[in-house]
Amino acid sequence: MNNTVTADVLTESADHSSHYGTGGAMGKTGFAWALFEWARNPYYILVVIYIFAPYFAREIIGADVRASGILEGLSPEEAQQTLNAKGQSAIAAVTKGAGLVAAFTAPFLGAALDRGGLRKPLLAIFLGIITVMSWLLWYAIPGESGMSTTTLTIVLMVAYVCYTYSEVTHNSMLAVSGAQKSLPAISGLGLALGNLSAALLMLGLVLMFTLPAMNQWPFAEPLFGLDASKFEIQRLAGPICAVCLAVFSIPFFLYAQDGGTKGASWFNAFKDGAKGVAATIREAAHYRQMMKYLIARMLYADAMAAFLALGAVYVSLFLGWGILEMTVYAVFGSIWAFGGGIFGGWLDTKLGPKVALIIEIVVMVASLIWQLSITRETLFFGLVDNVIIWDGIIFKSLSDLVYLGTISIVAVTATASISSSRSMLVHLAPPGRSGEFFGLYAIAGTVTVWIGPMLVEFFTNTFNSQRIGMASIAALFVIGLAVLTTVKMEKAH
Repeated sequence: MNNTVTADVLTESADHSSHYGTGGAMGKTGFAWALFEWARNPYYILVVIYIFAPYFAREIIGADVRASGILEGLSPEEAQQTLNAKGQSAIAAVTKGAGLVAAFTAPFLGAALDRGGLRKPLLAIFLGIITVMSWLLWYAIPGESGMSTTTLTIVLMVAYVCYTYSEVTHNSMLAVSGAQKSLPAISGLGLALGNLSAALLMLGLVLMFTLPAMNQWPFAEPLFGLDASKFEIQRLAGPICAVCLAVFSIPFFLYAQDGGTKGASWFNAFKDGAKGVAATIREAAHYRQMMKYLIARMLYADAMAAFLALGAVYVSLFLGWGILEMTVYAVFGSIWAFGGGIFGGWLDTKLGPKVALIIEIVVMVASLIWQLSITRETLFFGLVDNVIIWDGIIFKSLSDLVYLGTISIVAVTATASISSSRSMLVHLAPPGRSGEFFGLYAIAGTVTVWIGPMLVEFFTNTFNSQRIGMASIAALFVIGLAVLTTVKMEKAH
C-alpha cells in the first residue's frame, strides 16, 4: 500500500473499527506510544540480557550445583564447565517454558485486541505483574537465605510471559498512534528511547555502585550502603526496573491512543478471536506473504536473540571480561542502540522495511564473523597480533577495544531490524487484524527461541570450541534471510 494513503480513506473489515491516527513521532500520541518503551524495555535489557540473567546462571544456579555435591572429584576446569552448563540450561529452561506459554496464548490475545474493549486497562494489568515480579528479584539471594530457585524461576517466567503480552498489546496500538507514513519513525523512536533509558540506568549502576565497590571512585563506597559481596548491585536491577516501569508508563496511559472499543465485551472478543485465529491458520494460503514473512522472522529473530544474549556470555569467557567491562559494554551498546531505533525508522522510510531488513541482517552476519576473528592473542583470524594499548582500568588491549567497537554496529543493526520487522508486519497485515497478526508475530519470536542456544551448545561441545559454537548462529540468519527475500510486499487485503 502506498504510504501517502491517509486514514480517512482506509476501509476496514466489517467487524473492526480500528484506523490510523494522525501526527508524527513527536506528536502527543506518537511520542506517548514511544515513551512506553522507555519505561518497559529496561527490564528486558537489564534483567533478561546483561545483568540479572548472568547473575542467576552464575550465582543462584551455581550455589545449588555446589551444594548438590556433583562437582566433587572434578578438576577445576571440569567443575567450571559443569557450572557453566547448568547455568545455561537453567536460563534456557526459563526462556523455553515462558516462550511456550506465550506462543500458545499470544495469538489469541492479539486477535481479541482487534475485537475487544479498551486496551489500556488490560495493559495496566500486564505491567503491574511485571513490576511486582521485577521488584521480587531483590530477594534472589544464593543459598537458603533467599527465595527458592523454583520460586525465582516462576517469577522470571511470569514476568517473561507478561512482557510478551504487553508487547502484543502495545504493538496493537501502534497503528492509531500516528499517521500511516509516520509509523516507522514512531516505532523506531520507541526502540531508541527504550535503549537510551536502559543505558542511563546501567550508567547509574556503574557510577553509583560498581566503580565505588571496585575502585573507590567516584565515591569511596557504593551509595545507600549497598554490599557488593552480597550481590546487591546485580539484585538491584529488578527494583530499579520496577520503579522505572511504574513511573514512566504514566504519560503513556494519559496521552496514548487506546484504539479499543469502549464497552465491548472481552469475553466475546476472546471467543471470536479464537475463531479468528483458527480461521487465519486454516486460511493461511490467503496470507501467503505474511506467513512467509513470519517464518523468516522466526528464524532471523531467533538468531539475533541468541547472538545478543549468548554474545555477552561469549565475550565474558573468551576475552575474560569481568562485571565492570560487561556493564560498560552494555551501556555502550545501549547508547548505540538508541541511534539504531532512529536509523531503523529512517531506513524503513527511505528503502521500505523489506530492503531495510535485508541490509540489517547482512550487516549482523558480517559483524558476527568480525567478532569471531578476535581472540586474546590475535585479530582478524591471526592476521594482526594483539597488543596492549594503554594501562587503564578496563579494555587495555587492541582485541578488547576492537571487540567493544563492533558492538556499536551490532546494536544499531539489531535495533533497526526490530523496528523494520514491526513496520513490515503493519504493512502486510490485513486491515483491522493487526492485533491478531501481532499475536502470530509473537509466536515467530518465541516458539523457536531455544534453537539458537541449542545450536551453540551442540557445536561448542562437539568441537570443544566457543567460536565454532557461536558461528552456528549464522546458519539461522542465512536461512531466515533466504526466506525473507521471497516475500512480496503487496498489501494483503
